[in-house]
Amino acid sequence: MNIKPLADRVVILPAPAETKTVGGIIIPDTAKEKPLQGEVVAAGPGSKDEEMVLKVGDKVLYGKYSGTELEYEGEKYLIMRQSDVLAVLC
Repeated sequence: MNIKPLADRVVILPAPAETKTVGGIIIPDTAKEKPLQGEVVAAGPGSKDEEMVLKVGDKVLYGKYSGTELEYEGEKYLIMRQSDVLAVLC
């Protein structure tokens, strides 16, 4: 990846939204719930006030409205501060 986040920011590849069927009815993409977990694909060096504890490859949970969406080479990512990440999945 050619994106290098600054300070305490991370770039996250969201997990794909689950496709659900209800009684044979397929729910359209616009009604799908946004995924709340993903994988860290790039991490900044941290800041003088906050050490970077997340690393590339971490599976994380984040808030529903956290981060800024960006599209790079046809793939959708989220960029957010480390403090917006709620937990690391073990």
